[in-house]
Formats: sequence, structure tokens, C-alpha cells
Amino acid sequence: MHTSYIELSESAVKNNINFIKHLIGEDVIFSSVVKGNAYGHGIKTYCPLAYKFGARHFSVSDASEALEVLDCLNSKDITIMIMGMIDNQHLEWAVENDIEFFVFETDRLQAALLAAKKAGKPAKIHVEFETGMNRTGFVRKDFGNLLKFIKSNPKDIHVKGICTHLAGAESIANYKRITDQQKKFKRIINYLKRNNWELPQIHMASSAATIRYPKTRYDLVRTGIVQYGFFPTQEILVHYLDKHKNVLNPLRRVLSWKTKVMDVKTVKAGEYIGYGNSFFTNVPTKIAIIPVGYSSGYNRSLSNKGKVLIRGKRLDVVGTVNMNMMIVDISEASDVTKGDEVVLIGKQENQEISVSSFSDLSQVINYELLTQLPKEIQRKIVL
Repeated sequence: MHTSYIELSESAVKNNINFIKHLIGEDVIFSSVVKGNAYGHGIKTYCPLAYKFGARHFSVSDASEALEVLDCLNSKDITIMIMGMIDNQHLEWAVENDIEFFVFETDRLQAALLAAKKAGKPAKIHVEFETGMNRTGFVRKDFGNLLKFIKSNPKDIHVKGICTHLAGAESIANYKRITDQQKKFKRIINYLKRNNWELPQIHMASSAATIRYPKTRYDLVRTGIVQYGFFPTQEILVHYLDKHKNVLNPLRRVLSWKTKVMDVKTVKAGEYIGYGNSFFTNVPTKIAIIPVGYSSGYNRSLSNKGKVLIRGKRLDVVGTVNMNMMIVDISEASDVTKGDEVVLIGKQENQEISVSSFSDLSQVINYELLTQLPKEIQRKIVL
């Protein structure tokens, strides 16, 4: 049994997926990005919820995540797309299971052909082009050989999509870089058309681009953080609210993270609490010991900064966050007892601790905080 647990709100998932679908319209495919263990929400818990509310396309980072999605859904009407790592030796498995995957260099393209021949069915690939992210993707000098190779193997190579990845659409500081990428991708599309390549699904939009740059939506959007109830940045939230003349955030946070008080005690004045000397008691201080630390995903940078909710009060984390526990000053909530619920992320009575509040305190972005939540923590569904 883990010392904390995570709750996923079914109604929040429904709300957020409906928001995305309304935003992109019926003609654009919503790909539910569930890399990083569904951004910490848990692939095996989250994906059935997303499926229940209409998600049929799932994007993952690697083959192990693809297997998890396949196992937890086991439905013939879904599409799984690997955007990142898959060893050549696992390509035959992907082909056999109709799992689509990005191809961004010649070795994987050739390995895909061999895997297709062994499996006796075509490899379903998405050809990724480099447009300015400078990470993965075919570059201009590769285009001629790429086209020739694909046209020479129509039975074994099925191009399901062409794509690229945007470099920082969540910040206006990257505006020129993003618009340059859009122009470059359009030139690539035109090049393929001139060379009589029948264009499949075209996709480049992330969550941020889906909201800020509607022209990047094309045939499919790869939407991650928004479906979990978070705008990529505060800047994107403000952009959306201003554009749509709204005053309320339309998204709902899916995840809550909770634990229980492990012990309660009083420390006399003139003592240090926890490791080292980062917190000193000037007065007698009542504390609660919480069985969550940085090995549980509670960042050490929140030492003497973090907040938790107990009995409806917002209380301070004091001293250094340990590997497996931390200490909270409960002097203002002296009725706290062993076994009381502790909210690390979520609501309790009229108070709330959001993921963004963690970001403000620790400079850890919400993506990072969420994906640091260990897989071993129990995840359960609530309404």
C-alpha cells in the first residue's frame, strides 16, 4: 500500500474532452496524448475514462506506453500512435498490432519495411519533418530519397500521416519561431503535393497551438495537458479568455492527491525541525508528520514553501522535505489528529491547492510536477 493516493474526476474528464472537441470541431481528430503515464494521471486509469467520453486516438511516447494503452482498452476502434522511441526489434510487434509510429530517420524507415514484410501487413507510419524544433524529423536533403523509398514500397509502407513538432507555442516570446515553422511546414506540404504524394493526415498542433494558432490544427491535434484540466501556461489561459470574452476557466482539474496525517506532536521553542537547520521554532510549535516526500513526487524545493490542506485550513510545510515524509506546522489547527485527510493537490472545504500553486512556489512547471508522481501511487476514479 502506498502512503498517498490519487483521485481522478470522471466529470472533469468529460468536461475537458468536450471542451477540446467543441474547440476543434467535428472535422479534426482529437488525439489524447497520454505520454508520461498520462501526465501522471495513470495510463491504465485515465485511458478508459477518456475512451468513455469519446477519445479514440491515443498518442504515446514509446512502445511500453503503447502496450499499456493496448492492454487497458483492448478495443478495435482505437488508434495508438508512438511519437518517440521504439526499438527496431519491436517494430514487428507494432505492425502486427496496428500501432502507428513516427518515422523521422532512414534507419527506422528501412526497419519498418523489414518489419512489415515479416508481419505480412503494412507498417502504418507518420513521417515527421524537421521545421525548427531541431530534435527529430527528416530534413530537406532527405526528401528525395524519402519519397522514392515510400513510392517504391506501397504495399509495405502505409503513410498515415505527415507531421512536425512545434517549439514553444505556449509563449508569445516564441511567436516568430512558431510562425517560421508554420511557413516551413506549408512549403513541405506543397513540395509533397508537387511530387504527387497523396497527402494523409496532417498534424502539428500541441495543446498550446490548438488554442493560440488555429491554422495549425489541420486534420489532427495532439492534445495533452488541456485534457487534464490545465492550460499550458497562464499566458495561454489569458489569451483564450480574452479571445472568447470569458471570465471563467472552462477547464476542470482531473487530479487530486491526498494522504493522511501519520503523527502529531509538539516541539518546544528553541529547536530545529527536521534535517539540518532550515527551520527553527521561536515558540512551541505543534506539528503533523505527513508520510509523503520527494520519492513520492513531492518536490524537495518545496521545503519551507509548500502548503497542504488539513481540516479546511491551508498550512505550511516546515523544514526540509525528506525522502519519505515531511512536516507541517499545525499550530493554527490544533484539533488535527492522526489519520486526518491531508490534501496535497485538490480541494478541502472552501480551500484549494492547485498544481499551478506548486509551480509558483517551486519553479517546477505543471508538466514536470505531474509526471513525477510515481506509478505506484494508487489511482481511483471519483465523480
